[in-house]
Amino acid sequence: MTRILVVEDERDLALGIRANLEVEGYDVVVAHTGEDGLAQARTCDPQLIMLDLMLPGMSGYDVLAGVRTTDTAVPVLILSARGEEVDKVRGFRTGADDYLTKPFGVMEMIVRIEALLRRSTPAPGASSASIMHIGEVQVDPDRHAVIRDGVELPLTPKALDLLRALVKRANRVVTRQELLREVWGYSADVTTRTVDAHVAELRRKLERDPGKPRHLLTVWRVGYRLKL
Repeated sequence: MTRILVVEDERDLALGIRANLEVEGYDVVVAHTGEDGLAQARTCDPQLIMLDLMLPGMSGYDVLAGVRTTDTAVPVLILSARGEEVDKVRGFRTGADDYLTKPFGVMEMIVRIEALLRRSTPAPGASSASIMHIGEVQVDPDRHAVIRDGVELPLTPKALDLLRALVKRANRVVTRQELLREVWGYSADVTTRTVDAHVAELRRKLERDPGKPRHLLTVWRVGYRLKL
């Protein structure tokens, strides 16, 4: 059974999320503080984490950073009443895979969860993904990592999905909307800054000088182009 960790200090909301997820067949673990949430993330082996940002004590950002020090693969869905662009960008840069602004509907929550789990779980019988080469770096999809100068640099699942989408369209221009549809799996009114934040993460891993990229190029007012 797929286990989901819900880190949410609003107890009524946490109870409602748990009830709806259990109806869908998920095993749900709930934590109400950042400290407890980080401890549960490291011990209960969740396949997905739903994380509020405004937590008592340790903030959601700090919990996310702590999770990413030991687990770069588990999908993290942020839950927050703070829908400003700066909050979303900070969340993605810290390692989040998706962002759901409160209040949200049950069906939208379920769809987001299903999309994240689908992208993080290999299909039965799927073979090991081959190493990808981008310039002088190697990308190991199985380990969610970029290897540069012999050093393994972890990637979040969403950043890896984005890189795969760009590799499929190598050397041609790809719009932000096209990337949103393929990588995030829905066409809701998600800001294109979502793509930009993950591109920034990829540049920090792929490029020697992220400020002057040689491979992941911006096409002004359109999108991006991956030059192999």
